[in-house]
Amino acid sequence: MIDDDTSDGLVVRVGTPGVQAVQLLFSEPTRPYGEEPTLDFIVRVRSRWVSIETSVRTWDGDGLHSFLSSLAEDFRGWQGVRTWHSLEYDLTLSAEHRSGGHVHLTWGIHNRPPAEEWHFETTTVHAAGEDMQHLAAEIHALLISPAE
Repeated sequence: MIDDDTSDGLVVRVGTPGVQAVQLLFSEPTRPYGEEPTLDFIVRVRSRWVSIETSVRTWDGDGLHSFLSSLAEDFRGWQGVRTWHSLEYDLTLSAEHRSGGHVHLTWGIHNRPPAEEWHFETTTVHAAGEDMQHLAAEIHALLISPAE
């Protein structure tokens, strides 16, 4: 779900809120070098037991919205695991299409090299097709927002 909070700008929420759930929040896209294609954004992971925040560095989004769009286009399913990663591997994503028409997205949040002291993974489940299309559109809106 995308929020247009005037104090924080656009925020994309991934996952179902709840006592036992983990929710990812994507926000604050910036271009740290002006017109250069480097695009950073913040990923926050929140749940009852965890609170993580990291900056993700991409090269113009590294095609994250295209990756998610391709999953939506293949709503009938695929074999194996599809993967994506950000420029510096601080965010990774793997996708599996499971029976019942659901896509399992495993999000990996990693400490940047050279430290690489920690990493966290969580899986969110999405209905294939329309739910994945909405997620791709929300991520796309977030990633293009610094250009506006």
